[in-house]
Amino acid sequence: MVKPVRKSSNKNPPILSHEFIIQNHADIVSCVAMVFVVGLMVQATSPLASIFIALQHNVTEAGEIPLYSPGLKDWAAVFFYSLICIVIHAIIQEYALDKISKKLHLSKSKLAVFSTSGQLSVFYLISTFWGADIVLKEHYLPEIARLWSDYPAPMPFLLKLYIIIQLAYSLHELPELYFQRVKREEYSSKAIQSIATLLLVTIPYFLNFNRLLVCLLLLHHTSELFYHISQLIQTVDKEEKFSKVTRLISTILQISSRLGSIILAVLTLWYGLALGEQQPLDIQAGYFNTPTVRLSVLGGILLLQMYLTINVINQEIARSRENKVYTTVPKPKVQKKEKSKKSKKISNEESDLPEVDQNTNKTLRHKQKCL
Repeated sequence: MVKPVRKSSNKNPPILSHEFIIQNHADIVSCVAMVFVVGLMVQATSPLASIFIALQHNVTEAGEIPLYSPGLKDWAAVFFYSLICIVIHAIIQEYALDKISKKLHLSKSKLAVFSTSGQLSVFYLISTFWGADIVLKEHYLPEIARLWSDYPAPMPFLLKLYIIIQLAYSLHELPELYFQRVKREEYSSKAIQSIATLLLVTIPYFLNFNRLLVCLLLLHHTSELFYHISQLIQTVDKEEKFSKVTRLISTILQISSRLGSIILAVLTLWYGLALGEQQPLDIQAGYFNTPTVRLSVLGGILLLQMYLTINVINQEIARSRENKVYTTVPKPKVQKKEKSKKSKKISNEESDLPEVDQNTNKTLRHKQKCL
């Protein structure tokens, strides 16, 4: 459970204490990021600062459209843009989600879901439109053969920046566990999830399967976007007018995206790249189109999609069981309570009367029952 961070004006924690860092982490991180920006403006430090801000490993000559390959210097850019992700995360939380949640008056559990799904909805919305723009401009999905043609093909600027941002967002989630005061029992599972996401994007990126990677990310982000939108609607929709519809759409999209990811992976790694010119493994040239590498990556993608599909099925089974339990719970009987209250009122009224009147009331009630 993530507790949303709110700055409190009443308390002034000691400088460099845990509470001080958590409350002011956006300001601290933005100052660190500004050091790199200022370093870019100074001639002496500009070459070093440009490694963190500008994209590296340009494989084209001057005057041509820039194309890039993956390399170790990319981790410097991943680190810098992860700082930017932390700052943007804090801005969205403080100036959007916190203000909306105050008006909705949500409980603690719903507030945690609202904050988490709100942050991820923004990220997946941007990633979905950005990924769709790249796929359509480069004609990856209308012409599926482009996913494996000219391997290892260099990347255009937007494609490389897109993948760098994906890595940076996964990296920024690790310090966010501390900044958002995640509970200890949830810390390890969320950290493992962030590291796994980081590795699952890193491996195909450095193996030059970037065209396939952007298509798989587009499918995944589309399904996750609708899932977190449905989570937001469930926290707000108290009467559940739209929750069932959005939940159904989310489930269909999740299953469809898993199936689509499997089809694209099999076509690219099993069929498409196998038709290309086979060469021995060459790490320096970035050539990894060998049967061992391809089948290993394909096996990893299939296992991941199966795991995600089983998770969706388990969630639906657990939700259906909860609904059955909710419907089978007997409703409290109100009539008996009302009758007992009436009898108590009558007995109290009779107790105030003398004995002769109490006896006459009892005989009259007895005659009415007999009739």
